[in-house]
Amino acid sequence: MSMNVAGDKSGIMCEVNMTPLIDVMLVLIVTLIMTLPIQTHAVKLDMPPPTDQPPPPVLPEVINLDIDFDDTVYWDGNKVDLNQLEGYFKVESKKDPQPEMHLRPDKRSHYDTTAKVLASAQRHGMTKIGFVNTTEFSE
Repeated sequence: MSMNVAGDKSGIMCEVNMTPLIDVMLVLIVTLIMTLPIQTHAVKLDMPPPTDQPPPPVLPEVINLDIDFDDTVYWDGNKVDLNQLEGYFKVESKKDPQPEMHLRPDKRSHYDTTAKVLASAQRHGMTKIGFVNTTEFSE
């Protein structure tokens, strides 16, 4: 590369300064060279040998909680009121693993009853709550 010291009368240079580009490329090459050994470093793990049989599935305990058309609450088929329900939630929430609660509100039941049951379950620490669809069995 040559440099024109005297310059033209106009003073305009039409050549690209390659020095910053070369400096950046050299820095990138050095960075790549420094990081490659770190990336290829392997950690040896002693894993247990594979078994032929899969572990037996652990089925969670299921609580069926039904809300009937007249806002009657049933715990696994037994009629309960909201005070008894809170006592059941206190006991069940302390179990490990926590049982799943399958909630089946009737489509004619009031939303207020369902909301009270859900609020009570949340207040007592029940975390595994699911709605069960029963529309295919209705008229």
